[in-house]
Amino acid sequence: MASVTNFIRNTPPAWLRDYFTKTGIVLPTPVDWDASEPEVVKPLLQAVDEMDDEARGRIINDGERVSAMADDAGQTALYSVIDDREVLDELENGHARSLWLFLSDRDRFRHAEEVRFTDERRRGRSWDGFLCDANLNVRRDAHALDAFKAALRKRFASKNVHVDIFERVRPTFDGDDCELVQITVYREGLPDDQFAFDDDGELVRQPYRPVFEAAMTYEPATGVIEVVASDRESRSEMAQFLARDLLGVEFRDEKVPMRHYDLAVLLAPHSFPTDVEDGIERVEVRQLRLMPIDAVGERVTLECLSKADRNIWTMAEARLGPGNPLSGGWVATQAKLAIKFHRKPGARRGRTLPLTITMPHGCNLKDQTEEEQVIGEKYLRRWGILVDDPVVVED
Repeated sequence: MASVTNFIRNTPPAWLRDYFTKTGIVLPTPVDWDASEPEVVKPLLQAVDEMDDEARGRIINDGERVSAMADDAGQTALYSVIDDREVLDELENGHARSLWLFLSDRDRFRHAEEVRFTDERRRGRSWDGFLCDANLNVRRDAHALDAFKAALRKRFASKNVHVDIFERVRPTFDGDDCELVQITVYREGLPDDQFAFDDDGELVRQPYRPVFEAAMTYEPATGVIEVVASDRESRSEMAQFLARDLLGVEFRDEKVPMRHYDLAVLLAPHSFPTDVEDGIERVEVRQLRLMPIDAVGERVTLECLSKADRNIWTMAEARLGPGNPLSGGWVATQAKLAIKFHRKPGARRGRTLPLTITMPHGCNLKDQTEEEQVIGEKYLRRWGILVDDPVVVED
């Protein structure tokens, strides 16, 4: 019931009333919706607890979906698929915005869930990017979709395939939104079985076919195709099907260049310039891992925690003297930064964005929220850590 409690305690009562009205779920005991919020929450939780398993199960599922889209990443996804953003701006909180879209447009809400699925895995182990022609239209006529689905069914030996195609946007590090077309694919997997209880309460194995999700985006301005799928070998093929069947062009199988990181700027004191409007209080280098140029198998790690009264450079000089690794002859292969933000009104403390960068391609920025990714990418470029030219040093 934890998910139901979270859903009910964080959603304004007026929207909860709309939820029960529009879904037709009947409460076993009446609730005074005009009462104060605490006087609504307690009897409503009790009413849900008294429901039959089917009704309670539906509320649990709906509440989990709505609450999952109420955090920062979910809100970014909601805004990325809606046309009139002012409608969301006027609502009380994340749960209200999430529930409003859930009730008013169930398909678009699913699209927002698909956006989150895609962007959370972007530039991770399940991601590949490919170069294609720019300014193409994604075809959605029956002939093109039938060809696309047929290719997917043949590739994955799937009897059933469902495809969602919709427009969306994605924030960029310079503050603008880039326009995308997202293609989400659901395909049926091979037969499997699992434990379940039958109608007589007996434990049996029941057959089922799992459903797998994958997603692609096409950015008309650049021609970039991005694919998120767990099967690495299939990502290039899926991009090929998209290019051939929905874009009508030949697929070149040319990957987007990987991002490169250079930590050389951190070998000496760095000022980390920021813009006032981003609300950053300070930037700390918490850890540096270094490798001597003349010895491949050795590493030295310098660490300076937030409670230290000096930074990592003065610490290295004071503790290790002129021969410390930052004085020359060493290469930084990993760094841990902490971007500290000013405290917002009503908050107990300012939030921290932790970043771990590993030479030459590794960074945990992809694991952060969309807003944090925008901030992180903006400043890693400004500080000379995210670079366009390849760096050959590898840890």
